[in-house]
Amino acid sequence: MATEGTKALSRRGMMRSSLAALTTTAAALAGPAGWNDADLIQPADFAKRLGQKDAKKVAIFHVGFGVLYRSKHIPGSVYVGPCNKPEGIESLRKAAAALPKTQEIVIYCGCCPWDHCPNMKPAFAELKQMGFQNVKALIINTNFSADWIQHGYPVENGQG
Repeated sequence: MATEGTKALSRRGMMRSSLAALTTTAAALAGPAGWNDADLIQPADFAKRLGQKDAKKVAIFHVGFGVLYRSKHIPGSVYVGPCNKPEGIESLRKAAAALPKTQEIVIYCGCCPWDHCPNMKPAFAELKQMGFQNVKALIINTNFSADWIQHGYPVENGQG
């Protein structure tokens, strides 16, 4: 039979486990390190947004690899190429050059897990440096297939 001391230790252990689970869940829902929450948009939220009337007002740039874009991409997105390379950054500059600095812009890649993506931060930094005030990074935690396509969010095939 358990003593009062054993029961208290058991309750403390359960509370620690529950607290650890909550902390892990909160960390998973928060944005990745180095980004402000206001800079990020979740796939479910953006997919819902694409169905709204003002969706055409958003400039969407795919900042990843051409093979991914040609396979499937977000409808209305413009392929600019991998922004971990000077050619991709230059393509992004050209694509964004005529847009007003208040234009809402969403960038995405989806080549690999978010914390390993070589393309998102350079693209985001370049748009901010160009003076864009409303830039959002689409959080693709695993890859575009797992975090967008497999959820049934809108896609289209295209050239890149």
